[in-house]
Amino acid sequence: MNDLQNIKPPVALDAILEETASLGFTMSSDIQTGCLLRTLAATKPQGRFLELGTGTGCGTAWILDGMDAHSTLATVDINPDTTAVAQKYLATDKRVTFHLTDGVEFLQSAQGKTYDFIFADTWAGKYDRFDLVLNLLNGGGILVFDDMLPQASWPEDHFPKVANLLSSLDAMTDYKIVKMNWSTGIVIITKGA
Repeated sequence: MNDLQNIKPPVALDAILEETASLGFTMSSDIQTGCLLRTLAATKPQGRFLELGTGTGCGTAWILDGMDAHSTLATVDINPDTTAVAQKYLATDKRVTFHLTDGVEFLQSAQGKTYDFIFADTWAGKYDRFDLVLNLLNGGGILVFDDMLPQASWPEDHFPKVANLLSSLDAMTDYKIVKMNWSTGIVIITKGA
């Protein structure tokens, strides 16, 4: 079995990746993570989706590719240059709304709402204010993290942050959690219904 064979990427992905490379942006979700996001998104018909860390829209494209026509996606990033790439290729999709703001500020303003699927692909909701993202997860909802395995680009002070987060997950008893030593290191958290 080869998990990189017979992949049908989202239509916009090649153009997004080309422009991503020209920007020198290296933090995009990889193909394996994208395929997983698309598959998990398909399990939430008429779902409310949240992505923290739009980047150039690679993860966004995969999530949209798995969503049904009645689902919505809010995607959040503070960087106008990378978000502009995502908007260029994905803004015509009426299911997605782009929020150019700080992730923690978005999480604070969204308290009281719930989402069926959250992809935390930035510091906000993962290392900063994890409690806020958990508050937004609907019963039966899925929270996904990537980049949990050591990366060459990590600064020395990042390793303890990852270790602390992974350790805190072990203490959570109200959630079903799987840590996958696959792709860039995936964590999937499901909240009980």
